[in-house]
Amino acid sequence: MNLRPGVACLAFALLFSSIFLIFSPIVSVAQHAVFRAGASTANITPPLGEGIVGNFGVPPPAMHVHDELHARTLVLDDGKLKLVFVIVDNVGVNREVFDAARKLIQDETQISGEQVLMSAVHTHSATSVSGIGEKRRGWNVGKPLDDYQRFLVRRIADGVRVALNNLEPARIGWGIGNVPQHLFNRRWKMKTPVTNPFGAKDQVLMNPGIANPDMLEPAGPTDPGVSFISVQSLQGRPIALLANYSLHYVGGLPKDHISADYFAVFADRIQELLKADRQDPPFVGILSNGTSGDVNNINFRGPAEKHPPYAKMRIVANDVAAEVLRVYQTIEHKDWVPLAAAQSELNLMVRKPDVQMLDYSRKVLAKPDTETPVHRLEKTYAERTIQTLEWPDQINVILQTFGIGELGIAAIPFEVFTETGLEIKAKSPFKTTFTIELANGNYGYLPTPEQHQLGGYETWLGTNRVEKEASRKIVKDLLKLFNKIKK
Repeated sequence: MNLRPGVACLAFALLFSSIFLIFSPIVSVAQHAVFRAGASTANITPPLGEGIVGNFGVPPPAMHVHDELHARTLVLDDGKLKLVFVIVDNVGVNREVFDAARKLIQDETQISGEQVLMSAVHTHSATSVSGIGEKRRGWNVGKPLDDYQRFLVRRIADGVRVALNNLEPARIGWGIGNVPQHLFNRRWKMKTPVTNPFGAKDQVLMNPGIANPDMLEPAGPTDPGVSFISVQSLQGRPIALLANYSLHYVGGLPKDHISADYFAVFADRIQELLKADRQDPPFVGILSNGTSGDVNNINFRGPAEKHPPYAKMRIVANDVAAEVLRVYQTIEHKDWVPLAAAQSELNLMVRKPDVQMLDYSRKVLAKPDTETPVHRLEKTYAERTIQTLEWPDQINVILQTFGIGELGIAAIPFEVFTETGLEIKAKSPFKTTFTIELANGNYGYLPTPEQHQLGGYETWLGTNRVEKEASRKIVKDLLKLFNKIKK
């Protein structure tokens, strides 16, 4: 049938409109959704007089605040989903504290708990947030929160609300730098096996001393990558930068000082380098801890180094910030990327001593103080061995993944060995991936099964709390979560 020209044009227009209506929802999400970002800091400095934890022995009371401690928050919003990062200046935060903060955030902002990632930076210069009786029990499952824990919960939630208040249209980018010079695996294979606190022999010694002639080789790798996320306003004003570096705390300060270590120095330095000082709202720099359970910044091959207080952490932080700036200047900030989140709970068995280990520990505790110990920490670990009898038989730990465009982020509630972080990066379906440790809880060290066979401090019962296959199970579950959220 032939149509007159005017009728034909009308029919074509109607057909085109129908096709456009069918496909327009697909393209409109990215074209019309507005990406937003907001950030904040909340002061969480504890009062003086509380014990500073992170080392063996009686915690010295805090006598001075060198730099205030903070909970640093970054919120991302793609128009459909919000992701929240909260990085806390503490050595480690129990799940019970993070759970209480997550519930408060959800009640006050309606943001689902699986969209909130909280972690500790692992500074050794803060007071405990593990609760009353932590030393005796190992963790405080079911115990009421103490005053500082409740204060921290409130401040975390307040920080999230302020970051939400600061949300504005934004662009986002990410990149990876390379800072290898400050990373050294602290676990060393030794020529001669060394005695551990349980009277057995280990092939590995942590922190063997500078130029120890018995050292053979490091027992594991390091990860020189420094990953970061940058958000800026549509006009190019820096809003926040969240970085991730696989290095333990640096230290090198008086034992009675409160400090957020090199993590705070980085935050200050990157603000300076980005010329983001005195902004309204303020720029927020953040450095999270990557998989650094077996890595510090001491070169045991020597020579020995001496630095004034706080000098070494400034060297490390300034180098990391300088590399981030170098890469930052090359990245593309995108107007919009999709966000995704997934979370699961993994059941793990808790390690318990066998009859022989219990018998040995009781004999150690019965020794007179005048008797020379087999190991300088034998009584400490004998006490911990007995305490494990009060621990639960199994625990559930939170595993979490975020997707930000082609960037994947994993979160693990342990001090994770670097080789596990490298495995996650290699197997992740995302183009770029990094892992934040001590996230959503704190359950001690997470050696691989192979590292358990070598022994060493991080594998000892009391330092490590869960089954020896835990790292493999965690990687397997995280990869499932990544595949679930991959767009």
